[in-house]
Amino acid sequence: MKWLKFVFPIALLALFSSCSKKAYQQQSAEPIVYPSPPDTARIQYLTSISTSYEVEGQRSKFGTFLAGQEPPKPILKPYGVAMAGGKIYLCDLDKEGLEILDFANKTFSYFIPKGLGKLKLPINCFVDSLGYLYVADSKRKQVVIYNQNLEYVYSLGGSKEDKPTDVFAAYGKIWVADVANSRIDVYQNDSTYQLLYSIPKDNKGKGRIFQPTNIYVTPDRVYVSDFGEFNVKIYDHAGNHLQTIGSYGRGIGQFTRPKGIAVDREGNLYVVDAAFENIQIFDRQGRLLMFFGGSYKGPGDMWLPAKVTISYEGLEYFQQFVHERYKLKYLVLVTNNFGPDRLNVYGYIEEKNTAGK
Repeated sequence: MKWLKFVFPIALLALFSSCSKKAYQQQSAEPIVYPSPPDTARIQYLTSISTSYEVEGQRSKFGTFLAGQEPPKPILKPYGVAMAGGKIYLCDLDKEGLEILDFANKTFSYFIPKGLGKLKLPINCFVDSLGYLYVADSKRKQVVIYNQNLEYVYSLGGSKEDKPTDVFAAYGKIWVADVANSRIDVYQNDSTYQLLYSIPKDNKGKGRIFQPTNIYVTPDRVYVSDFGEFNVKIYDHAGNHLQTIGSYGRGIGQFTRPKGIAVDREGNLYVVDAAFENIQIFDRQGRLLMFFGGSYKGPGDMWLPAKVTISYEGLEYFQQFVHERYKLKYLVLVTNNFGPDRLNVYGYIEEKNTAGK
């Protein structure tokens, strides 16, 4: 009967692998799209990432157990997310650091810096065109900057009154959301890191910021997610208020817990609402276009989402999940603080055959 010790695990492994493969094929055959038919699909849920398996290509936990390999490395409590150079960077509230998902090299690693670069509570991150990593750490009360080799470079802020919650580095400047001081601080992005000015220019009236949690900067606009007033405020680069999108409420186009924001190349605004557990999309004029996600019931849904980011690079790593009917335009990444799917990957799509079938 000794042969049973070998046959039973192998048979069980085959069954496990078969079920896993079948589920994967079903996902490909029946895509999850938003909005649902008969409306024209704009967003397709592609996949989710919760452990190193989804990056390194080891999908069978059973196979790993039998082969004596290391167990998967988990994503614990992700918040901020950035993508650049074939890598996804995730701020993890439970790790005092980040997870780095390198799809080009199929590696998954934890970045837990020490010394001058030590992190305490990394909330959000950004990677600039040079490969520099910026991390907003609300407990350290600073934005910590690392170079392309993840070596410590500099820290912004640090007074007892500071509480940075997001950072964006572009157009020769570094933009920092400070929730404690109700403002966006703008620094010169050179060796001086000089504080230039703060936004809003006049913190009164319609343009006043109460609790800025997230920011996004385009060539002509600065978008601020104001958690304290349940809306998104828009300014020019000088800090003049231009527009406000949303209000408090549970209706379409309203917010209860607005957090992460992102803007695509057409000027469409993506807003995470942690209470609705979805993302609403608005056009440049502030008109609601659609929403996707929803409280978690299965793949494509969200569980206390925190941050959204858009990437026009790295599409090749997720092309396999795109239904044959669609063309992938860009990626939409969403972090979930809880649930089985810690990082949801969606794609903005368009039909290859506009005539439809």
